Amino acid sequence: MTGTETAGAVLVASDLDRTLIYSAAALGLTMPDRDAPRLLCVETYEHRPLSYMTETAAGLLAELAARAVFVPATTRTREQYQRVRLPGPPAAYAVCANGGHLLVDGESDPVWQAHVRRELTDCAPLDEMRAHLRHTADPGWLLKERVAEELFAYLVVDRDRLPDTYVKELGDWAGPRGWTVSLQGRKIYAVPRPLTKSAAVAEIARRTGAPVTYAAGDSLLDSDLLLAADHGWRPGHGELADSGWDAAHITALEERGVAAGERILREALRRAR
Repeated sequence: MTGTETAGAVLVASDLDRTLIYSAAALGLTMPDRDAPRLLCVETYEHRPLSYMTETAAGLLAELAARAVFVPATTRTREQYQRVRLPGPPAAYAVCANGGHLLVDGESDPVWQAHVRRELTDCAPLDEMRAHLRHTADPGWLLKERVAEELFAYLVVDRDRLPDTYVKELGDWAGPRGWTVSLQGRKIYAVPRPLTKSAAVAEIARRTGAPVTYAAGDSLLDSDLLLAADHGWRPGHGELADSGWDAAHITALEERGVAAGERILREALRRAR
């Protein structure tokens, strides 16, 4: 499927983790075991199953991909994204590294890469952010420090030991330097402010001629994507729900866990028909 073939179709951009796909710990299966939905594994890591969606959601996604320009929009690196095997044909377009890479038929677009590098020149360098993270992180709760695609950094932490004030203090330091901070599960992300999913999705909408854009996401790193969409959905769990984030054109769903992913796809498909 190419951009030409999808010209004029609506665009549906969605975050992946804890929006459409879920780890075992994030499934939120609160119903009796006999009533639990059948699950499809869509990602393995080191030979073990890692991420799932319901079989019903898988069918909805395959139908949606046939009717709309479906764009996975993730903070994952390209390598992490390529582990995911979503139902339906491979996405013609995808957004990785929170907008740092725009994939066209699985390959990073060099024109977009050059644009991103220019946009980041007004932000403090990645090395400065990493140095601050290493200086302020306590080995008592820090598990790992990582860099994604040489674009942004994140910490993997022990949430039970993480001080309540750390994320805010980090955000206060990073903000004047052009960076944003987001806590998602066990990860604290530090991302340059110009590095956004919304910018990459807008470029895809321009290339495909999509007249309308819908979006879904659960974290603060998805807020710009949701705000830029014509309509969108957020699950009843996650950073946005926990903070009470809302917007007039965004539907705040009651569903939590894997059921939220199914509901998002059902709603998006209804709009795309």
